[in-house]
Amino acid sequence: MKLMIVLGEGGHSKEMLSLVDLLGPRYEYSYLLVKGDELSEKKIATPGRVYHAQRPRDKAHHLLLDVFKTLRCAWDSLVALLRERPAAVISCGPAVGVPPCAMAKLLGMRVVFIETGSRVRRLSMTGRIVYRFADLFVVQWPQLLASCPRAVYAGRFW
Repeated sequence: MKLMIVLGEGGHSKEMLSLVDLLGPRYEYSYLLVKGDELSEKKIATPGRVYHAQRPRDKAHHLLLDVFKTLRCAWDSLVALLRERPAAVISCGPAVGVPPCAMAKLLGMRVVFIETGSRVRRLSMTGRIVYRFADLFVVQWPQLLASCPRAVYAGRFW
């Protein structure tokens, strides 16, 4: 089974790469990273094709620029998804996860979203968006279940 793993930067990448280590070699992996994130790419231990996508927004928000970048991220994601044809896309919270999850859903692929472990009391913006269409939505803190009843509590995995 093919899985596409969306890596954010920093802690998001650490969480996803820890999950890949837990899942082990029984799956075929591909990775989607933000363009310019060489550090996350160097930390990939389980082999797989690597794709890059435009960062959908920067710290300093400019609405028109963010819309353009999000559309570019969606395009980059669509190209990667059509090349790989994964059974599922797995993401854990960075903004770069929204476009590939949305594109995957439009293509009939499964979407698994794991709310980052740093979100203890409230879902992230990405989590609030992807919760609406994710096939499996996982939280790492039980108190988050009150705000998202379809979620599955799985505890901390890293």
